[in-house]
Amino acid sequence: MGIRILKTAVAATLAIYLAQWLDLGSPLSAGLLAILGVDVTKKRSLRSATIRLLASLFGLFVGSILFYVCGFQIWVMALFVMSVYPILARLKLSDGIVTGTVVMIHLFAAQSIEAAMIWNEVKLLFVGLGTATIINLIYMPNPESRLQEARKRIDELFSDIFGEIAIHLREGDNHIWDGKELLAAGNAIKEGFALSVNSAENKLFYAEDDWRGYFDMRRQQLESIDRMLDLVSQVYRSLPHGEAAAQLFDQLKVDVKETFYTGNAEKELDKLERSFKSMELPRTREEFEMRSAILQLCLELKSYLVIAKTLKKRKENNENTL
Repeated sequence: MGIRILKTAVAATLAIYLAQWLDLGSPLSAGLLAILGVDVTKKRSLRSATIRLLASLFGLFVGSILFYVCGFQIWVMALFVMSVYPILARLKLSDGIVTGTVVMIHLFAAQSIEAAMIWNEVKLLFVGLGTATIINLIYMPNPESRLQEARKRIDELFSDIFGEIAIHLREGDNHIWDGKELLAAGNAIKEGFALSVNSAENKLFYAEDDWRGYFDMRRQQLESIDRMLDLVSQVYRSLPHGEAAAQLFDQLKVDVKETFYTGNAEKELDKLERSFKSMELPRTREEFEMRSAILQLCLELKSYLVIAKTLKKRKENNENTL
């Protein structure tokens, strides 16, 4: 049983008991409002409760006027829907349409728009939505462990991808890779980013969240890796340049799983680029094309490292994470 289900059950039960204790009419409606008010994050819960409260108060106001002018006729409910729903949508209060309709139906069922009846509905709103909001604020599951697991999973997948690139640079078309790590990394990044958004939404007074920065960094780096793979596919046989580049990816395979940015891959990349300038020119068109692909691969790798240096997480000791 999920925590949201448990919180919904608790909120609905407490809301009904509280409505009965306050001697409110239709106390079960407080439970319904509480069910609607339970959400997945603290900020979303506050926004949801505010939207539903405003929409319901507006629905009470318009419904009272319509019933006063037109009487308690069934067709008035259709008029209410056609007039109120578009306004709520325009005001970006669509999430409150259901609760606004519920309180209007209460007026219709009671055949009354007296002040006591309207005040009863207002109190039901505060009891139901308020109870759900308090339950949400009291407890939200801490996603830190799941975020850490997602990070470890992504780092390992990136390491595996770099290992596959190194093997291909050494063996050319003799090595076959199905690319499953690439797809898995994309899915893991999406899931991790969604989890990081929920984590940030649970921080009411502290908006900064390093996790979103990490997953955004990995998303951009994965796009860079996609471009690298296009270039790697052009290297179909072993070359000395490919072996040198493979050693660089071997280093990156290790560095990508380190907690802090070591700079080893960046240093090796600089050395490799300098060594390329001292090598003999290609003698055949085939060698020229493959060396060109390897050179472009190094340039793309430099972009990958720039992304890390720009979006990486900062630590108190000012060391950098890759």
